Amino acid sequence: MPASPVSVERQGRIAVIRFDAGDGKNALSRQIMRDLTVAARGFEDDTETSAIVLAGAADVFTLGFDLREATLGDVGLAERRQLQSLGPRLCRAWQELEPMTFGAVEGWCVGGGVALLAALDLRLAGAGARFYVPEIERGMNMSWQSVPRLVALLGPARTKRLTVMAERLDAPRAQDWGLVDEMVPAGGAFDAAMAMAERVAALPPVQLRMCKEGVNAASTALHHAVSFMDRDQFAVAAQSEDFREGVRAFLEKRPPRYTGR
Repeated sequence: MPASPVSVERQGRIAVIRFDAGDGKNALSRQIMRDLTVAARGFEDDTETSAIVLAGAADVFTLGFDLREATLGDVGLAERRQLQSLGPRLCRAWQELEPMTFGAVEGWCVGGGVALLAALDLRLAGAGARFYVPEIERGMNMSWQSVPRLVALLGPARTKRLTVMAERLDAPRAQDWGLVDEMVPAGGAFDAAMAMAERVAALPPVQLRMCKEGVNAASTALHHAVSFMDRDQFAVAAQSEDFREGVRAFLEKRPPRYTGR
């Protein structure tokens, strides 16, 4: 059985979780999503860790959900909803972590990668990082319960520009908009995240967790109430001709032709 592309390394009160498919795309396959969820859930009973750094490949964080797995074929509604729970379950697992979480981004961070980053506490990006949410251009809605998280970070207008207009953001613009907390020279995101993690690891661990829990309770109280339906919205969108056209056009590297059907 091949080794998982997700690895966990512990350094005192700091844990480093990396995912790297080794193919230059680092797409979020269903297996990688499951493995990243398991990695996060592995800290549920942990009382020692104060900070967790999440990093993708050295030159690309992730190109997002693997569209080769987007078409589910002749799958029943119950199984379809279960498969479409992988993304929101992944983001929820990371948001619910008690240690502080840091994302280290180099290169492209696309679609589901942006959704995952929004579930973390802080995001650090190399100067060459790029952010893009192309779901609407593939005939999909932005799901994984990420919209309220993005609104909290960017505000409603900029969230619409990111998710409805599919605007691409370079690192300086992402920092200006609030998606990135700190920009560093290209190649330096991981070291910058580790430096922040070391500062966190020096703080009293229980008080750290209590403070984070209080902030999250205040800022996310209504998130589930306004986003629980996006999985079923995705299921509806996935039945449309425009969804099939969007995926085909992407895989065939041509402009899509949408009809509203």
